[in-house]
Amino acid sequence: MKIALFDIDGTLVWSHGAGRRAMKRALTEATGGAGPSDHRYDGKTDRQIVREALRHDGLAESEIDACMEAVIERYVAELTVELDRHDHGAVALPGVPELLHAIEARGDMLLGLLTGNVVAGAEWKLRAVGIDPGRFKIGAFGSDHETRNELAAIACSRASLHLGVSVPGHACVVIGDTPSDVACARPIGARAIAVATGSFDIDALRACEPEAVFADFRDTDAVLHAIVHA
Repeated sequence: MKIALFDIDGTLVWSHGAGRRAMKRALTEATGGAGPSDHRYDGKTDRQIVREALRHDGLAESEIDACMEAVIERYVAELTVELDRHDHGAVALPGVPELLHAIEARGDMLLGLLTGNVVAGAEWKLRAVGIDPGRFKIGAFGSDHETRNELAAIACSRASLHLGVSVPGHACVVIGDTPSDVACARPIGARAIAVATGSFDIDALRACEPEAVFADFRDTDAVLHAIVHA
């Protein structure tokens, strides 16, 4: 049994900056600042993004902890507004519907998520492109831990509970579009597959030494083969 753990932003979904706009408004409303203008969000958890932004704006750790939940709650509310805007509609990335269907059709794979999004944000982004979040039988989210490298162990543990057997780390395959996705697989000995549909090109992802790198998911059979043999 392989546990296929998908990132969302830049891997399954492209939301045309909806998350960034929602986060900046949430931060500004909560504290008056939104962090550095060149703040990179890709590969990070939502809470990590909030903490980095508020540190930049001079808040102490205790102040960040005190307002964290309020900022995240506001972010999710703003995200729903952004995703409802037809001029910035989110889309499923090429080959995603076919790949998810192919994985579900197999008896030797479990479909899951490993994402820096908090649960509510993840669900809204998936629904915005017509993907039912319930298709993913297990998941680890930015609401589970602020540090992305902790999420693979959480996902693996939940896979074990779901299947009723102990799932070894090497049975998990993390599939994402950033070096952070590749790196977060390593603490539990999971494999990683990278896709260049986000902000990193094939060469940058290949330098991180994942098991395989794809330009996108259009070749369903090739991606499935890579997951099975990772």
